Amino acid sequence: MLASIQGIIAGIGEEDRERIIEAARYSGNRMARATPASVRARLPKEFREIGGPTHMLFEEIVIRAETDDMASLAELTGRTMQNCLACHARFRAD
Repeated sequence: MLASIQGIIAGIGEEDRERIIEAARYSGNRMARATPASVRARLPKEFREIGGPTHMLFEEIVIRAETDDMASLAELTGRTMQNCLACHARFRAD
């Protein structure tokens, strides 16, 4: 997801909608669906409660990148990052 955020921010800076879409799509719902069931089964409920909406925010970036202004996309990226920070504050791999 961090690579997606970097790509989105770079795309916003360059006003490159295709770059934004490509970067956001990488961490969207497809990423969640590609996670093996054996891994998903071990994830805590609280992790999934943050992760699912976060993947959907990336999907929203994909959709809105087609038409929204760059400032709006930056704001949405900031909201998405709040979920990232909340998850990383709560969960750590030891």
